[in-house]
Amino acid sequence: MMSGFSRSSAVGLLAAASLLTTAACGSGSGSAETSTTASDGKPEVVAAFYPLQWLTEQVGGSDATVTGLTAPGVEPHDLELSIQQVTELKKAALTVYIKGIQPAVDDAVDPETSFDAATAVTTIPAGEHAEEEGGEEEHGHEELSYDPHLWLDPSRLATVATKLGERLATADPAHAQGFKDRAAKTAATLGALDQEITQGLTTCKSRTLVTAHEAFGYLADRYKLKQVGITLDPETEPSPTRLSEVAKLAKAEGVTTIFTESLVSPKVAEVLASQVGAKTAVLDPLESKPSGDYLSAMRDNLKTLQTALGCTA
Repeated sequence: MMSGFSRSSAVGLLAAASLLTTAACGSGSGSAETSTTASDGKPEVVAAFYPLQWLTEQVGGSDATVTGLTAPGVEPHDLELSIQQVTELKKAALTVYIKGIQPAVDDAVDPETSFDAATAVTTIPAGEHAEEEGGEEEHGHEELSYDPHLWLDPSRLATVATKLGERLATADPAHAQGFKDRAAKTAATLGALDQEITQGLTTCKSRTLVTAHEAFGYLADRYKLKQVGITLDPETEPSPTRLSEVAKLAKAEGVTTIFTESLVSPKVAEVLASQVGAKTAVLDPLESKPSGDYLSAMRDNLKTLQTALGCTA
């Protein structure tokens, strides 16, 4: 699933760091390079990619200046940090990220001023056929043993919201209560969404998700579904053996829909669908900003699942 952190990325990041160090040496103690607040006095918070940016904006509210590292429509795994983005990370009062999604961010964050959302929840193991697809090392996160797509479970994201409120309160004590209050409100909203999805997927003819790649493990784990991913990495072609295995399973379980994603070519999923007599539908992993927001996109996913799995209200 993850893109590796290329040698060129590493060289670029080192060069950026060198430039920033030089600039810092030539500036006074009040230089922008060491600031953790914006000109309006609000703490600057950097969110690595869309779901975390949405969550941070909800919890930060009017008391924080939130910046996203990954532009809409860009695969977060492919992010390479610019000099400006390295500067933002150095200045930030807090960086919100998930280790294993973006190797460039993993290498650049300061442990003292960063919050790895995966540390706030109970994670699940990485994809079931990681070794078959080349192992974790091939995807640039050789030490990552868990699935990082935790935002696809609203109940886990609610836990992250609560912890994020505490971290922001520590970073900016003057607005601590506001952060905690908004965190509680956001957690409650996510809890309600969780209940809505639970109810919507209670009665379904099928509970098997055949997905283009294994991004929906938390969704399956939370709502008692079975995920079968064609590949671990959307940029990797599945082996003929894997494709045959998935096709056989899909036929045996009467799967009628193969799920694709908006930022990934549907070619492999379409080939599989033609082999098993199924159709395709888009299931959004929410790695990039949707047309609405996190809540509306998750509700769209619910409708898609209800149709594909034959769920009754």
